[in-house]
Amino acid sequence: MTPLPSSSSLPRPRGLWLSKELPFPLDAGDRVYSGHLARALADAGADVTFVGFPPDGGARLPPDWPLKWQSVTGKRDSAWRGLLSHLPLVAACHATRAYRWLVEALAWQRWDFVVFDNYAMAWALDIVQASADAQRPPTLVFIAHDHAETLTRTIYREYSGPLPKRLALWLNHLKTRWLERKVARNVDIVSVITPSDADTFARIAPNAQIVVLKPGFTGHVDGTRSITAATPRRVVMVGSFLWVAKQENLRRFVRAADPAFAAHGIEFHVLGKMPPALKQEIEQSTRATHLHGFVEDVAPHFRAARIAVVPEVIGGGFKMKILDYLFGRVPVAALRRAAEGLPAALTDAMLCDDEIEEMVATICAHIDRTDALDAMQQRAFEIARALFRWQDRGASLLALIRRDMRSGPQARPQREPHAAHASDIEEGTT
Repeated sequence: MTPLPSSSSLPRPRGLWLSKELPFPLDAGDRVYSGHLARALADAGADVTFVGFPPDGGARLPPDWPLKWQSVTGKRDSAWRGLLSHLPLVAACHATRAYRWLVEALAWQRWDFVVFDNYAMAWALDIVQASADAQRPPTLVFIAHDHAETLTRTIYREYSGPLPKRLALWLNHLKTRWLERKVARNVDIVSVITPSDADTFARIAPNAQIVVLKPGFTGHVDGTRSITAATPRRVVMVGSFLWVAKQENLRRFVRAADPAFAAHGIEFHVLGKMPPALKQEIEQSTRATHLHGFVEDVAPHFRAARIAVVPEVIGGGFKMKILDYLFGRVPVAALRRAAEGLPAALTDAMLCDDEIEEMVATICAHIDRTDALDAMQQRAFEIARALFRWQDRGASLLALIRRDMRSGPQARPQREPHAAHASDIEEGTT
């Protein structure tokens, strides 16, 4: 295959990035991934117009990011209205009349590529395809944060609450399965975060180019840190617990960990937003667990902990908070399924177990091995520092978009299905 020309000699492709919301504040994994990948794509040489509902809580848009921001007017539709839609819940809540009108207006402009960020934006696919120039259609890109079909199936199977809600979760799974498969089979490029998701989408969408783009990291980096006997005997967990799957993961870990931690004199500190009812439920039934809510600066909490945990039983995809821990120099204890997508060299520098009960026992056994924990965080930090660079991800995605643009619409259906890793498609490589 002929190598691509240098990026500096090529025109800047013009792209439309359709997302649920403008990705601020950067306090959740999907926002961090979407925002920084879009920025990296622009830094690599694309003109990107990023569309979504305004930032939550009135967060300010950064003036130094090389993106054009387009806010959707009005509010998201209610969950009750979404339940009556043929779309999955999260898609129905964002497919408002105002957003549809905006996509229709934007789709008539000439774009070199259009990005559907998350399966929840797949409702816009028909609008974009109907408006596309038949002679020069844009390259269509689907950003899959995880395999939502598998995730929603797991959520309804694991849910043990009232039957009506379980039925709603089952219906949502069926809608998600339909919509996710539709968008994957009707785009040119599917971007995923883990190799296992690449394999799954390659089976679902054999004509799409599949690329694995693991996240980079631009957050706080703790340059120097040591874990000693003076470090509090504390375990920390950070996240956003507004979603049912995240809530259930937290409940399960607390249920197993709190009695053991209390018996061993270990404190468990949880940082992140959660519904008041969940907060009250946990506080009334625990002794070693401390809930802090949203924390603006997590660094002091990381420096005061010996271990950070990633105990997700429910949910696939890459766990962005692992990077926060690694660059915050906190040793990581994780379930193996939650560490999916990490290289073996990195998981070897973590405490990994298959079940929550095993994980809790491992933490209790290692909490006073401060020399080993310190060596673990040092080794993991050095490995991570060389692996997670957003600029590499943006260059890789832009290279694949340019390659698709050069191939032309006639060549797209004939592509052979494969799962390419980012290193396979750097500028100028084959």
